[in-house]
Formats: sequence, C-alpha cells, structure tokens
Amino acid sequence: MPDLRDAFLCHAWDDRKVAAKELYDQLQSQGVSVWFSEKDVVLGSSLLREIDKGLANSRVGIVLVTPALLRRVKAEGIADKELSALLARDLLVPIVHDTTYEDLREVSPLLGSRSGLSTAEEPMADIAAKLSELVAL
Repeated sequence: MPDLRDAFLCHAWDDRKVAAKELYDQLQSQGVSVWFSEKDVVLGSSLLREIDKGLANSRVGIVLVTPALLRRVKAEGIADKELSALLARDLLVPIVHDTTYEDLREVSPLLGSRSGLSTAEEPMADIAAKLSELVAL
C-alpha cells in the first residue's frame, strides 16, 4: 500500500528551511499528513522519482507561492515540473507569501486563477487550519 498523504507541499528550494517548514509544521500540528521533500526524500534517492511518487499519493496540492518560487517557475526547474503536475488536479490551493496574486498571475495565470490564501491577510496558523478543514472533507 503506498504512503497516502492528505497534501503535497510544493515550494521553492530556497524556502525549505523557513516559510515551507513553517507551513509544514503548522499543517502537521493540525493533523494533516503532508508530503514535504525535506522529510520525504531519502538521502541518495532520486529526487524526481520521489516527487513523482509524492504527487501520485497525495490528495490535495498546496503551492507555497513566494518570490523564490516565482523565480524557479520562470527558470523551468523542479518547482515548475511539480506545478505542471499539480495544475491537472481538481484540488490545488496557492498560498501567497511575501508576494501578490498579481505577481503570481504574471508567471502562472492558471495557478493565479485558483482560489487560495495569503499570509498578508492571515497568519500561517490560520491558513493551516483552513487547509485542515479542506482535507477533512
């Protein structure tokens, strides 16, 4: 049986130790099982293969949209590949952090058209609580 998760957390590599870790910790504290590369990619394993498995075994996609993520998507790196796979899903939630929806729409109109949340409007803990309610449905 694969390791099924409530959510897959897509983030920029640069955000892994602060913003993405904070969101991951907040979600975990709400009882949400999260695929997070910092915790789920085993040393020596294929990063792309592990991401692929994480995407396949997660019910909801969460994209932490930061200036770093927008740069990575423009550069067509791993975050761009994750985003491409996540955009095919029904449940995909952008979380805008330290940037704006306008900046997001310039880089990814499809992701920018999704209903999401912003840390400029509410703290990360409240966002995690709302995401917890979503995955409980």
